[in-house]
Amino acid sequence: MKHAIFVTGGKQYRVAEGDVIFIEKLDVEAGEAVKFDQVLAVIGEENSVFGTPVIEGASVSANVVKNGKSKKVRVYKMKPKKGYRRTQGHRQPYTKVQIETINA
Repeated sequence: MKHAIFVTGGKQYRVAEGDVIFIEKLDVEAGEAVKFDQVLAVIGEENSVFGTPVIEGASVSANVVKNGKSKKVRVYKMKPKKGYRRTQGHRQPYTKVQIETINA
């Protein structure tokens, strides 16, 4: 099984062909193809290639499944003995992608 490590949205992801992952939101509609070209490493059964810092010409192709928001996180701030209390909610946007091919 061939794996690749690539960077998108300031985070690194290790994927194989057919994987479905949640990444930081991209400005791409559902059903469209997206290509990640910042590939740090390609790990195969027999050989591995590591970039310095990226592998030239390597890419990971994926298909966008959907865009959405994750579950709500409650943020509560309080200063004791001062009467200061604030509640805020946050829902992080994401893009769900399915990995199609790893080109190395």
